[in-house]
Amino acid sequence: MKEETIRHIEFDNKTNPKSYFEVVRLEELLTRELDHDICKNHIVHFYMIVFVSNGEGYHTIDFTDYKYQKGTILLIRKDQIQKFFKSPNVEGYLLIFTEEFVVSHLNKMEALKSLQLFNELLSFPKIEISPDQEEFSDFATLIRQVELESKYIDEYSIGITRSALHMIITKLFRVKSKKGELLKERKYLPEFLSFQEMVERDCFQYKQVKVYADKLGVSTKTLNTIVRAIVNKPAKTFIDEIVITQIKRLLLGTNMPVKEIAYTVGFEDPANFFKYFKKYVDASPEAYRQAHH
Repeated sequence: MKEETIRHIEFDNKTNPKSYFEVVRLEELLTRELDHDICKNHIVHFYMIVFVSNGEGYHTIDFTDYKYQKGTILLIRKDQIQKFFKSPNVEGYLLIFTEEFVVSHLNKMEALKSLQLFNELLSFPKIEISPDQEEFSDFATLIRQVELESKYIDEYSIGITRSALHMIITKLFRVKSKKGELLKERKYLPEFLSFQEMVERDCFQYKQVKVYADKLGVSTKTLNTIVRAIVNKPAKTFIDEIVITQIKRLLLGTNMPVKEIAYTVGFEDPANFFKYFKKYVDASPEAYRQAHH
């Protein structure tokens, strides 16, 4: 029997529910009384920018621990699994917002570009800015301005906040560009994102490249060209990587027996599921679950 052990957290700004945006002090969040434990894995149904202005610690995104320090920025995509660690000396900000908040302010292509920054399959989710660089003070100033603006609830505040957030995201693109961490090839980006969305939704049911190529109305050769242009790997490898991530979420996020997980993700024979998982993770599903609990 499936028993969910992982919490799903919806966006909830009690101060200004219509804004679809909230700024929270990191140090305040780590001591806040909540109805869920933020130090346990939970799924967020919104986007987050974590800006560390002082101290150091760790934050987990999709089962990977990222060490942070003063000047670290973490980017978290909607529907990712994350957890915090208690850090007594940490200070910083969380910018929390929904997809609607971004899309309602920008045209479709500009919104697509902005949200691409949070796509961990396209861009590393951790950015380091040296505290003695001008960029650090620029970000700190912008975020403080957003925090001040969030205290106003009038006809201008949401528009000003959206503009400031767009500026922050654009500046993050500049930082990544300087570091050589941005995609050079953008020709197939919309097609790739459609493919990614399909795979993340349907990968337990379909694992064959041809199925997705047919759904997109292209040949398997064209789909491989699209995927290679964006992430430099074959479409099948990309599908398998997403399947493995989803399996990990079930292993660590639920109490489902491994055999039941095998059936859930589309394997009629649990032995084939075992071989498939071990091929990519180099551990059995049971061993992986025990090692990370």
